[in-house]
Amino acid sequence: MTKWMLLGALLGLGGCASHHCDNSNDFNSNGKASLVDSPCYVDHLIYQNDMLQAKLLVSERGEQNTQLAKALLERSASRDQSGEAEFYQAVLLLRDGTELVEAVRLLRVAARYQHPLAIALLSQALSNIDPQQSAEYRADYAQLDVAKSGYPSFVQAQKVADGLIAPTH
Repeated sequence: MTKWMLLGALLGLGGCASHHCDNSNDFNSNGKASLVDSPCYVDHLIYQNDMLQAKLLVSERGEQNTQLAKALLERSASRDQSGEAEFYQAVLLLRDGTELVEAVRLLRVAARYQHPLAIALLSQALSNIDPQQSAEYRADYAQLDVAKSGYPSFVQAQKVADGLIAPTH
């Protein structure tokens, strides 16, 4: 049950990034605008598919899933406008326990995009190392729309992020 709640939270928090396509010049043979024929729209669909698959693979764990998730996230990173790809790349690095400096760098990138889970995880990670910066990230989280709406709370966001990193039993 917890696994499905975690997955629901990931999908709910994740896909909020908007994209902007100028489709004014994309018309089908009938002279009507056609999103399906728009290269921008198709590119966005591929990005959404890659991110959805990557999130599912990250939540499922396993070496093969991790390798495929890394490839999908790498491909998505250049199109990502939400910090989501960087967040999940950082999760995989933290799960490995390697390249912690790179994981923190990726979390900081995701936090600049105001990714809620990245901000919560950064605050938690920095709480013992740099309490002042940890408090700043917690204050940043409080200013996010998701925090103002009450879901997820800062503590809930930390639990979701922890669930992605912590080993499963």
